[in-house]
Amino acid sequence: MNTQNVKKHPYVGMWITKDGYIRHELLPNGRYDEARGNRKSAYQGQYTIVGDHIEYVDDTGFTADGDFRDSVLYHAGMVLYREKKFL
Repeated sequence: MNTQNVKKHPYVGMWITKDGYIRHELLPNGRYDEARGNRKSAYQGQYTIVGDHIEYVDDTGFTADGDFRDSVLYHAGMVLYREKKFL
């Protein structure tokens, strides 16, 4: 996905678990930054979105994926919501 398309993508932004422990920031440049608890940048890498499906490749080469359904991100057994729902 090129940078132009990512900047306009509706899923770019912060996604968090209900308890706030895990936070995925989908950056407009196709990179992500995942925080866990008080550990900032626990995982970082690239992501690609096709339709409502997201593929992650972290900087160590580990891969994962997820799906957006009804404004919720389902990823690796986790449920993440847009940060604004908790403000």
